[in-house]
Parts: sequence; C-alpha cells; structure tokens
Amino acid sequence: MNIDVQAAGRRLRVGSATDAGRRYPANFDVLHAAALRQRPGLCAVVADGMGAGEGSRTAGRTAVDVFTTAVQDHRGPFGPSPLFAAVAAAQRRVRAAGRELRELTGCTLTALVADATGAWVTQIGDSRVYRLRGGLLELLTIDHTEAWLGAVHGWFPADSPQAAAARYQLHRFIGHPGLPEPDVLSVTMFPGDVYCLCTDGVAEQVPYRRVEETLGGGAPPDAVAAALVAAALEAGGRDNATAVVVAVR
Repeated sequence: MNIDVQAAGRRLRVGSATDAGRRYPANFDVLHAAALRQRPGLCAVVADGMGAGEGSRTAGRTAVDVFTTAVQDHRGPFGPSPLFAAVAAAQRRVRAAGRELRELTGCTLTALVADATGAWVTQIGDSRVYRLRGGLLELLTIDHTEAWLGAVHGWFPADSPQAAAARYQLHRFIGHPGLPEPDVLSVTMFPGDVYCLCTDGVAEQVPYRRVEETLGGGAPPDAVAAALVAAALEAGGRDNATAVVVAVR
C-alpha cells in the first residue's frame, strides 16, 4: 500500500516491502514509514538487527521506536541537532537493553525525515539511501564497515574474500559501546526524484543496474519496493531484505 504525504514543498508517495529471506528463521529488519502526526511531513526508517537472536530483534525494534517517537514529538524545524538527539536516545535505550540481555544487542538505522522546511537523511551502520535523479542512481550514504574502508583505500579488492568477511565488521551502529553519532545530511527534493532506503539484504544482493532500472520503471512505490525485495530473493535470499521507496512529485 502506498501512502501520500506533503513535505519539503512536494508531494511524496511512499511504499515499502520486507521479507525474511531464506537464511534466517525470522525477519530481524524493522521498517517504519508514516506521515508526521502534527504537521505535514514524513518519517521513513529501516533498521537491520545484528545477528539472529533476541538482541537483534530487541535492538531493531527499540531503535526504530525511540527514533520515530523523538521525530514525532519534535515541534521545531528539523536539522542535525534533533536528529543527532534522536539517535543518541536510541543508543542509550539499546545499550540498556543489551546490559539486561547480556548478548550482542545492536542494529543499523537509516532514516529519511522531511517536513515543510526540507528533508534530511540520518544513517548509522550499513543500511543505505539511494537517489535516482535524471536517470542517474547515486548512493547518498556510506557503509560504516571495514569493507567500505578497505574498498575506498585499496586494502583489498571489493569482490575478494577479505572484503566479504569485512562486511560484518561495523565501526558504527546502534548499541555500540562508544555511542557513535550518525551521518546526517540535508537533501533537496526535486520532482521526479526517487529515493530508496534499504537494508544490506537488498544492497548486497541486487546489482546496481537492477536497482537503477527498478527505481526508474515508473511503477508505484509499493510495487517498486516489492520488486527490489523479490530481486533479493531471486539472488539467493541470504539475508532479511527491506526497502522503502519514496517518489517525489
């Protein structure tokens, strides 16, 4: 189902999809896509739990709940400060949950928040935000992983066994003992833009050109999100896969 909201001076149409895939016994991804309650705007979030235990499940659900509550409760215009604060609150709550569970309790968190004044991306971990504009698909975020650093600095080939192992070494995530901050960036929405928030179950399994073609096909956002998740399953379904697609009008 698509939802329609007004934000950043544009009409946004939003759809989402998620699937557990074939490897894990449950879906440890969490997604949220909803209009702001008190004013025109959008809060879209994806989180990806680390591992396949209760810590993974708790981290994702807690992080999304805390972040979205902070966003919904914020009354002023959005900018870096309230988004940093929302992630900090999620960090504290997930860390507290980890102390109680006594197991790995962590997740990624990637969000697109928009109100009448503009739109902001918030990201920590290795879930991603893509933007299709004028036929060009751009990755707006970076992965906070050893694999990303290795590829950028030439430590090992991007398709090497070392890179594959390094994908699981996250330097920043929700639940990290150092309480790291996210990356926060402002984005200007143009008519015709298509944004995609996705977990690595999509990003690591669906090739760039397939993502580009799917986002540019003109289908409604919910059908686009479902097609991306289906493509992840076709590629092997080795991870939970989640996508939120935002079409700008």
